[in-house]
Amino acid sequence: MQIIVNPEKREWAALTARPQMERSTIGPRVAAILDAVRAEGDDALLRLTREIDGVKLPSPAVTADEIEEASRLVPQELKTAIATAKNNIERFHAAQQGEGVDLETMPGVRCVQKAVPIRSVGLYIPGGSAPLFSTVLMLAIPARIAGCPQITLCSPPDKQGKLSPAILYTAQLCGVTHIFKAGGAQAVAAMAYGTQSIPKADKIFGPGNQYVTEAKQQVSQFTAIDMPAGPSEVLVMADETADPAFVASDLLSQAEHGPDSQAMLVASSRELAERVVREVERQLAELPREAIASRALDHSRIIVMDTPEEMVEFANAYATEHLIISMDNPWEVARRITAAGSVFIGNYTPESAGDYASGTNHTLPTYGWARSCSGVNLDSFMRKITFQEITPAGLQRIGGVIETMAAAEGLGAHKNAVTLRLRKLE
Repeated sequence: MQIIVNPEKREWAALTARPQMERSTIGPRVAAILDAVRAEGDDALLRLTREIDGVKLPSPAVTADEIEEASRLVPQELKTAIATAKNNIERFHAAQQGEGVDLETMPGVRCVQKAVPIRSVGLYIPGGSAPLFSTVLMLAIPARIAGCPQITLCSPPDKQGKLSPAILYTAQLCGVTHIFKAGGAQAVAAMAYGTQSIPKADKIFGPGNQYVTEAKQQVSQFTAIDMPAGPSEVLVMADETADPAFVASDLLSQAEHGPDSQAMLVASSRELAERVVREVERQLAELPREAIASRALDHSRIIVMDTPEEMVEFANAYATEHLIISMDNPWEVARRITAAGSVFIGNYTPESAGDYASGTNHTLPTYGWARSCSGVNLDSFMRKITFQEITPAGLQRIGGVIETMAAAEGLGAHKNAVTLRLRKLE
């Protein structure tokens, strides 16, 4: 990892840049996939699964027998761990339920806000080298708590045409209503447009590779998506109170996600930076995903800054998905953070706790979108509808205000809708 000491602010834009996605080549390919699925439905989906994933399926639907078999294959130790994580995630997301708003803004003018669940949601769960059953927990649990009637899950099959047993087990445990073997841009297309087998989703959630990310962005003009997203990332802020081995392990936890992931360290001294580098090299050699993590580290960086104020300012400029604060008085530092997906406080709060079991959601904005987007939460699966009721006396109080404003905007019909009612009340 490259170490940069006290960079000038004019250099920060380059230092906070992410690995670039190949949209110029990926975009047209994804567009062709979306068009095919939209036009041909299941036929295109199955053909693309055969061509891209190398798997010939008679149907994309997962059967009840496959779900039952998956439950038998998941070890009891993992089932127990999933149950603990499920309980924590349920508790945290259930606590986000609000009571709504019902008030009179002035006498006779009542305004109400009510939260209602999204009717149909689609969950994309990555498979491949790391089937993310933890993402099933993070998406299906709040969808169920919100009360979404239809929860569809798509995940790419392996070469034997099966889904990960852990994904299937977790999906049925969390109340997913429809499960399908479909991956990549074609799965996003199927959920966005609907096919003969896969129901159309009103909103699509979940992480994925560059093709999935591009597909979500392209279909967002037809169906809602959770957020713009790119490869996973972490930034660790560390001072002399940090443990270099812990810091290195957090950087590598992110790097092993994929070669386009990014792991950043903002350190208080060059000595600490060099100690972390040595730990990264030592731990990297022991990882089963060493090759993947090494490629991610090629575009990861260590920034050394002299003051906590500069460290905070750089962290806010980067706006990371995961922010770990391994510093003295970490909550005081956290108070000044204004752009991050999820923040991990202190030396004993690894980012992997949030990925799996602490209770917060791990579906978070990347690529700097934390400046303007929140991570997935209960509200992500809800819509807020407002209601209003005005009594005759209330209209007499507010009517003149509406007439004046409508006239100022040149909208005579708007004004007349009030004027007619006021005359009726005279």
